[in-house]
Amino acid sequence: MGHRMYITGEIPWGDDPPFHMPVYVVTHHEREPLVKEGGTTFHFVTEGPEHALALARKAAGDKDVSLAGGADLVQQFVRAGWLDELWLHVVPVLACGGRRLFDGLGDQQLEWRKTQVLDSPEATHIRLRTA
Repeated sequence: MGHRMYITGEIPWGDDPPFHMPVYVVTHHEREPLVKEGGTTFHFVTEGPEHALALARKAAGDKDVSLAGGADLVQQFVRAGWLDELWLHVVPVLACGGRRLFDGLGDQQLEWRKTQVLDSPEATHIRLRTA
């Protein structure tokens, strides 16, 4: 998880966040793990996204690892080739800022195939897999 997503969600998630598993927050801010109800523990990783991914893979065992965060963290994972699936959640709200998801990838060619689209009045969810 990206640091900004953690900061944005910490208060709304409350004492029992929806994760119910270890969450590794990529950050520059050292901090002791934060244990919450329901099995969620936030671990703050200052050694970079590759180290956070290694910790998450170890904790997950044979289960999938999910990435949650903003454009900066997603871009780092895309550049490194660590994503095999991407879920985009398009919400009709203009946030007036932030980073563009597919900027900063250089000359890297990305080829994804659409595997699912779910549409509702609140959001459109697009699921992509690497080709």
